[in-house]
Amino acid sequence: MPLVTPFRTSFGTETSRDILLVRAIVASGSPDADGWGECVALAQPTYSAEYVDGAQHVLEHHLVGRLVDDPERDGGFDAARVAGRLAPVHGHPMAKAALEMAVLDAQLRAAGRSFAAHIGVDVDHGPVRIPSGVSVGIHDSVDDLLRTVSGYLEDGYVRIKLKIEPGADVDHVAAVRAMIGPDTPLQVDANTAYRRTDGSHLARLDEYDLLLVEQPLPEEDIVGHARLAEEVVTPICLDESLVSAATTQDAIELGACEIANIKPGRVGGYLEAVRIHDLCRARGIPVWCGGMIETGIGRGANASLAALPGFELPGDISASNRFYARDVVVDPITLDGGHVTVPTTPGMGFGVDPGAMDDVTTASTTLPTTP
Repeated sequence: MPLVTPFRTSFGTETSRDILLVRAIVASGSPDADGWGECVALAQPTYSAEYVDGAQHVLEHHLVGRLVDDPERDGGFDAARVAGRLAPVHGHPMAKAALEMAVLDAQLRAAGRSFAAHIGVDVDHGPVRIPSGVSVGIHDSVDDLLRTVSGYLEDGYVRIKLKIEPGADVDHVAAVRAMIGPDTPLQVDANTAYRRTDGSHLARLDEYDLLLVEQPLPEEDIVGHARLAEEVVTPICLDESLVSAATTQDAIELGACEIANIKPGRVGGYLEAVRIHDLCRARGIPVWCGGMIETGIGRGANASLAALPGFELPGDISASNRFYARDVVVDPITLDGGHVTVPTTPGMGFGVDPGAMDDVTTASTTLPTTP
């Protein structure tokens, strides 16, 4: 699916997404029991070790079979059991998350229950709306960056996130802060572009009253993030470093994680994402929901997740048209007064548009449901 504009981060520029979807077709006689999951892996292993073709391979050859062979599934599937069945396969959280999401979507559709209600969001007393932030890629010039940010503010986004890297950081932040003023929330995302020795440079960002600096150091450098948190005033937020509730707890205890970005695909699924939310809320750590340029399939589910009470900061749940001219769902996420409405339809919060899906599908593989 082509992006409406190129999206540049410290690890590369994307102009389109090669998206892997998983469909769980449940043999119950009801089409409403079918479920969809979206794998957020990129085409190349740059954001993480996972990539689309690798995710497809591990799903086909190592994950689906383990789920099918579950002796306790009794003809059906329970999303709560998916992570345990897949645990013997090391790594591959994005592939696992897509499979779990498809099963969970099917399970909730069959039960006539929304994902938001399933995780405890109060959807019985009227529409739930959450604030929407936008992620702005790295620009070659400050003037181009300011034009882009100005456009998003006109669209109504209530928080701006700037991607940064060495050479495109302090000057860019200073210019944007000067343009948007002191009252618009602003944060930056480095995507691991800096090193421990860059602490004094990153401290120059403190004067711009940022919400947070996201993942400045490599994902494995938890100690470095803890030291950086003592060196700078701006709160340190972890993204790539947090791959489970266990790693999140360790990072918090070490003082490396003052704010947490929760991405369901990165942590192995939405159920683990809820556990991380619960952990952070108990420890007094604010969380927000990050994005991976999802289609409406993942975007709707993210909106439901971000309605939990621990999500104190606006997430990257922008309108669908921020990235795609045409989405693959019937009712794409839209922006209204700087907010998006949490979906309450049965399942993960979306309805697939068959025509749109057919137009962008390049290949499909059907796996058997029996060993």
